[in-house]
Amino acid sequence: MSSASLESALTFPLSEQIPSSGSTLEVAPGILWVRMGLPFALDHINLWLVRDALEGPEGLRQGWTAIDCGIHNDSTHRDWEQVFATALQGLPVLRVLVTHMHPDHMGSADWMCTKWKAPLWMSSTEYQSAQMATHGLSNFGGDLTHSFFVQHGWSEPDAMHDVKARLNYYSGMVPQVPNRYHRLMGGHTFKMGGAAWRCIAGYGHSPEHMALYCADQHILISGDMVLPKISTNVSVYAQEPEGNALQQFLDSLDAFQDLPEETLVLPSHGRPFKGLHTRIGQLQDHHKERLAEVIGACKEKPQSAHDTLPLLFKRALNFHQTTFAMGEAVAHLHLLWHKGQLKRTLDLDGVYRFAAL
Repeated sequence: MSSASLESALTFPLSEQIPSSGSTLEVAPGILWVRMGLPFALDHINLWLVRDALEGPEGLRQGWTAIDCGIHNDSTHRDWEQVFATALQGLPVLRVLVTHMHPDHMGSADWMCTKWKAPLWMSSTEYQSAQMATHGLSNFGGDLTHSFFVQHGWSEPDAMHDVKARLNYYSGMVPQVPNRYHRLMGGHTFKMGGAAWRCIAGYGHSPEHMALYCADQHILISGDMVLPKISTNVSVYAQEPEGNALQQFLDSLDAFQDLPEETLVLPSHGRPFKGLHTRIGQLQDHHKERLAEVIGACKEKPQSAHDTLPLLFKRALNFHQTTFAMGEAVAHLHLLWHKGQLKRTLDLDGVYRFAAL
């Protein structure tokens, strides 16, 4: 089914409205939508500002909570400065909350925390992962990632040269991480905008992603866990080479099933929508179909992750897209392998191949 057909099953309360660069759009009382550009095929990220008040040493302070930040570059900072000047009603950013450590969410966190002398709020695993990645130990390139890709069948010399050299991919967009943070944990609640918000932990897309749900307003800030048009990237990475990321992601979706159908979902990419349960069902069906295709191919002959790319991705992939696609391919194979539906063999050429039992 096309992405347009999938979207037609959802409701978009704001229709085609989107905020322009450096401006905001109110999506609910006291919640502003900010949209920043990205230098990728996925060319935007949605960020959120929530009218808030926090108790501090000097008493109750009025201001805003910023949720996610955009990458660290001049364009993002210019747009933020325009938002600060025109949309904050002369009030400060009181805290910076980051759903997870990926560059489009985390990149400008230190810049914003420093500018406003505001604390960072995020989960512990995401914070630690961001610290490691900023200091060079990341899943985006280097010798470890090179070896991981080769073991899974991607070995073109030019591509592997670029993977080895891709040491500063993360730190180029997240040059600094704040040296302190306030920990968010799944199941915990906190006050924001005068209402209680519950943290919903998600796994598979990133180490310990935090979505936020407000029962009073029936609003879910879903981060990257539930998106209206595209399926979230779910990858196995070199640092956890035998991980079962796709099973973790599918299990995480169950945590959203108890939310009301009328919930307004504020995603990190795409437009705010209603139809959460419908979208979860679509995502589950999507992966079920892809898993069936993968196991079918493995019945015909053993498959490496690289062999399965044409099955999982029906379009041409550039280098950047292939690095993510490889992680997704491994994730699909590993789910079936961990379930005992595939066996894995390290062949004489040093490549893992998976065959149906």
